Amino acid sequence: MSGIIGKKVGMTSIFDADGKNIPCTVIEAGPCVVTQVKTAEKDGYVSVQLGFSEAKEKNTTKPLMGHFAKANTTPKRKLVEFEPFEESLSLGDTVTVSIFAEGDFVDVVGTSKGKGFQGVVKRHGFGGVGGQTHGQHNRMRAPGSLGAASYPARVFKGMRMAGRMGGDRVKVQNLQVLKVYADQNLVVVSGSIPGAKGSYVILDK
Repeated sequence: MSGIIGKKVGMTSIFDADGKNIPCTVIEAGPCVVTQVKTAEKDGYVSVQLGFSEAKEKNTTKPLMGHFAKANTTPKRKLVEFEPFEESLSLGDTVTVSIFAEGDFVDVVGTSKGKGFQGVVKRHGFGGVGGQTHGQHNRMRAPGSLGAASYPARVFKGMRMAGRMGGDRVKVQNLQVLKVYADQNLVVVSGSIPGAKGSYVILDK
């Protein structure tokens, strides 16, 4: 599966040929450099490692500096493997947004925004307990009962409760490529994708 590493720019909307307003996300995708080519004989499987976004040499470890030197490229901040890669690539090649065309469908992987510790209403969509007409005054957003009493005398694993929310790896599938601006390394996909502006995403073709 071919793919590329990108960075979320933000959301906007465009009009299609029928005048329908379509919400979409702009992604700065590539150019990515091939930093490693793995083969079945040497590594046990076939994949291509891509590097994206410049990193400072002083913040890069010496082993990684040697890794990038083999590919004859500058240090990169983000490394991702794609297996298998449709095109045959060699070390040091560049992958650009031109691998996509308008009308293609892609899967986008990103890290969702971290929300911190949240209650059950926000985290799981609970409706709250009771109403305001029964004399209670502080239980509007409470989770309610967590289980039975004497049996099973415990709370089952997986019970939906308050806790840390967000910051998860999320894949959104089958987003259509609406526009490709190869000269600006931009691709516009339909709908929304996980993550904040400026966060790294992976586009799988």
